[in-house]
Amino acid sequence: MACENGLSFADLCEQHPEICQEFQEDTWCKQERISVSFANLAHKLEAVDSNKFQQLMAYEGYKKCMEHASKIEHIKLKIKQTRRIKNVIQAQDRITEISDATRNSEHPDLLFYHWSHYLDEHALGKFTALEGNALLEKPNRQVNLASFYAKRDPQKTLKILYHALELYQPDETLDSEIFKSIASIFADKKEYKQAYIWSKILHIYSPDDTNITDESLESYIRINGLKGEFLDKVAKTTLNKIIDGKFTSPHT
Repeated sequence: MACENGLSFADLCEQHPEICQEFQEDTWCKQERISVSFANLAHKLEAVDSNKFQQLMAYEGYKKCMEHASKIEHIKLKIKQTRRIKNVIQAQDRITEISDATRNSEHPDLLFYHWSHYLDEHALGKFTALEGNALLEKPNRQVNLASFYAKRDPQKTLKILYHALELYQPDETLDSEIFKSIASIFADKKEYKQAYIWSKILHIYSPDDTNITDESLESYIRINGLKGEFLDKVAKTTLNKIIDGKFTSPHT
């Protein structure tokens, strides 16, 4: 793994050993630990709020992975479990530290982070006040905005999620949760054709997602009397437009 300037993880550890030595090394969660290291390097080089947010995301990912690993018993090597628990605690301490340091940040991602993790109403107010602002014109920020409206205004939520899909650049990695949320909204509205189309899009893009299977889609077609072959073509065409960066929001 390498960062944007071509620095490899081995290079990082050689040039910045203090970053790589933060956690006691373990065979588990190596990718997550590498992500933490690169996030810390980026912050060391430029201590801006966007890099602080990336640190939080990296530590959250590492902590989640290590929490799982620490639950695995080692009959002969109990020390491994102890080491993993220490790493979890250390990651949480860093999350708390960075969270405290960014409590008054105006950065959109940090504003939503403080709302979603600490129910900070002041941060939420600042985040929602940015609606329509160019600062929120990124897919992940539109998804965050949609999550706020999800239980308040499903139709507006749908419009925001569509806009999130419009903002993706060609071949950019998509957040498959968007497809899941759109399908759910249509299912709640009993618009079965649209619910199927977006479920099919999810299945095509994320075939390993256990929420949707070929069997469940076939059953959905059968129960609701849908024309599966036609809807499958619509799903594929729609997904291709999203991947190519050519999706436009339908009228909602």
